[in-house]
Amino acid sequence: MSYRNKNWWKESVVYQVYWRSFYDSNGDGYGDMEGLIQKLDYIQELGVDIIWLNPVFESPDMDNGYDISDYEAIMPKAGTMEILEKLISRVHGRGMKLIMDLVVNHTSDRHPWFLESRSCKENPKRDWYIWKDAKNGVAPNNWRSYFSPSTWEWDGETEQYYFHSFAIEQPDLNWENPELRREIYRMMKCWLDKGIDGFRLDAIALLAKPEGFPVSDNPEDIQYLTNNPGLHSYIKEMNEQVFRHYDIVTVGEAAFVTPEEGLKYVGEDRRELNMLFHFEVCDQMPTWDMLRFKDIQRRWYKGLWGKGSNSQFLNNHDHTRQVTRYGNDGAYRVESAKLLATMLHTLPGIPYIYQGEEIGMTGVRFDSIEHYNDIAMKNRYIEEVGKSRHPQEVLQSLQALSRDNSRTPMQWNDSNSAGFTSGTPWININPNYNEINVERDMSVRDSVYRYYQQLIRLRKNHEVMIYGLFEELPEWLEDKHLYVYTRTLGEERWLIVLNHSDEESSLRLPSTFKGTILKLLLSNYSVNEIEPTDNIELLPHEARIYAIQTE
Repeated sequence: MSYRNKNWWKESVVYQVYWRSFYDSNGDGYGDMEGLIQKLDYIQELGVDIIWLNPVFESPDMDNGYDISDYEAIMPKAGTMEILEKLISRVHGRGMKLIMDLVVNHTSDRHPWFLESRSCKENPKRDWYIWKDAKNGVAPNNWRSYFSPSTWEWDGETEQYYFHSFAIEQPDLNWENPELRREIYRMMKCWLDKGIDGFRLDAIALLAKPEGFPVSDNPEDIQYLTNNPGLHSYIKEMNEQVFRHYDIVTVGEAAFVTPEEGLKYVGEDRRELNMLFHFEVCDQMPTWDMLRFKDIQRRWYKGLWGKGSNSQFLNNHDHTRQVTRYGNDGAYRVESAKLLATMLHTLPGIPYIYQGEEIGMTGVRFDSIEHYNDIAMKNRYIEEVGKSRHPQEVLQSLQALSRDNSRTPMQWNDSNSAGFTSGTPWININPNYNEINVERDMSVRDSVYRYYQQLIRLRKNHEVMIYGLFEELPEWLEDKHLYVYTRTLGEERWLIVLNHSDEESSLRLPSTFKGTILKLLLSNYSVNEIEPTDNIELLPHEARIYAIQTE
């Protein structure tokens, strides 16, 4: 992020709406866009600037909307085109922006393009997807997909395999085909002309495939699916043909990227995307590891600062709720939720809030695989049980990171089905909705929700949180519980102190702080407004933001 290149989206806070679990307006058990419209005041009151809407396109809904069968129609579960247009208008009327989740790496196998493509080898759209002959009577190579043991599915009618990076029902598009690319760009322009404010581009790192589809020495390591040569020429073309003609924000979801690779996506001199959604934390840090987290933040800051923009998040619809996975969702749930929020909103980058995070919602463990909807989890369960592993053992091994942890419905109140629906919810409600819900949280002065409001107000009123230089205090670089750093912009300098631990802690600031006063701006405990700089005592999961002032 560069202070020299200020931009509205750099100064934003993003709120992710996984609509099917947000609010059901018609009693069919699924959240919908009309339900989102009814809750816009709630989102606006939180103080966020951008709403990220998960896919609402026409879809068989095999992968919760990420299997698109018509890019220019709306899934009936989500609503209608008229309701979407009303949503855009109502969001803009409240001074917020709306970005849509868009998948252009693959479609549903029910998309008319694919139905034509698989009809015969001579069809003009055959080359819009990736088809290969068998090799020695088996699949072209040994790659596995994200959701299944192979990236290849045999089509008996045309006697070739088609390629799918995800589920069998999600065939990959062939981005080498210029006619396909032109059609994708036309579709993107249609949505932008309708008034949406940008895209979160799902699986964008997978567009280019390795030349020749070589056999892998380690097929379990699926990094071969991402960041291949030719990818950035596609994204540059996308920007040239579409993005640069609109005042929008574009976010790229990119797995297995290093800071060096990430800069290729978001370098401000490269004209590709605006910000990156990388997964070095969520995909590669299964439980909290402070030293590893510090290292990740350090490397990404060094790699992107002043050159490109990053995102800050610890959970979303694909990753377990942060207070359960990376915090303490028991005795210190409230304090821990506030600490994690403090950290994400004060580190360099654009903060993302996943629905329910702002009230400290937790993950869940259902007692049967039948209660889960996550296709990746269910496919893995079948695969592992097929290897003669005990079903209960397999279930327990998959529960912690199941995507359904974050997909249980929003907990609005303590009424039936947590106030989410008047019908039967599409997925079970977290049993703790009586204690954790919006109505209860908003009625408490020092709740998680109210704390998020304060954090967001600080960000809007102090550019140091956005454009300020980031520096860790060296005395605590190797501390496994304390995270201590400053943000500095001109004469304004802040100190952030985080005790990510179930135990109390203390720290003595170095001599460089002599002659200064620490003025408390925000804390998740009740503490003195003015703090001496010689010794700071911290309670479990305590977070403090100080302004450093001269005496």
